[in-house]
Amino acid sequence: MSHPLDDYRITREPYYRPVADEVALYQAAYSVRMPMMLKGPTGCGKTRFVEYMAYQLGKPLITVACNEDMTASDLVGRFLLDANGTRWQDGPLALAARHGAICYLDEVVEARQDTTVVIHPLTDSRRVLPLEKKGELLRAHPDFQIVISYNPGYQSLMKDLKQSTKQRFGALDFSYPARALETDIVAHEAGVALPVAGKLVGIAERARNLKGHGLDEGISTRMLIHAGSLMAQGVDAQAACRMALVRPLTDDPDMRDALDAAVCTFF
Repeated sequence: MSHPLDDYRITREPYYRPVADEVALYQAAYSVRMPMMLKGPTGCGKTRFVEYMAYQLGKPLITVACNEDMTASDLVGRFLLDANGTRWQDGPLALAARHGAICYLDEVVEARQDTTVVIHPLTDSRRVLPLEKKGELLRAHPDFQIVISYNPGYQSLMKDLKQSTKQRFGALDFSYPARALETDIVAHEAGVALPVAGKLVGIAERARNLKGHGLDEGISTRMLIHAGSLMAQGVDAQAACRMALVRPLTDDPDMRDALDAAVCTFF
């Protein structure tokens, strides 16, 4: 008989290159089951890091992509109708807490604040999850840990974590890797030569300098891998960069012209 968490086990080691001491710090945090918060721009490797750590620790990973329509029941669980009447189905948070997985709430600020407060009892010494509709007080499995992530660049009065939530977590800051390391990552993940990867990183560095000066966000490592993957399939370099880097990033004609010029400089 299969285990409820079998589908959430990571069977192949994810490719992740440590930037500093984040691996050792996370391992120490997990050893005391400290809730963790990963902060950094879109596409800089936060999700890959969690997958890598779950693999290293040998723990299942349940990932939830948070959104503004997500309700507390989506996280905790609900009663469902079937041929035999009603049955309770655990949500991802309850499933992780009951059986001992890492629960990763990706871009948690996208969820409504009245939804995120349900995690509070799991993030302090109680480590419990009240299932009010079921009349059960779920005590978290010893292996359970909760991890959240968000992009501080998108913070606003309407989309930010409450202090009562933030102070329950340890935090790790993430950013784009240093040039040499990012070049290695892009070359490995996209399957392109190092000189090509270096040119892609050069384009990204120019775009990141425009953040706050016409761009809301810079070119991410993920986008560079997309562009490199197209080039590895034989797509012309300029066309690949326009498709994977420039067009997704902005609709402003002047910004597009500036980014296209950067692409032409390198390719």
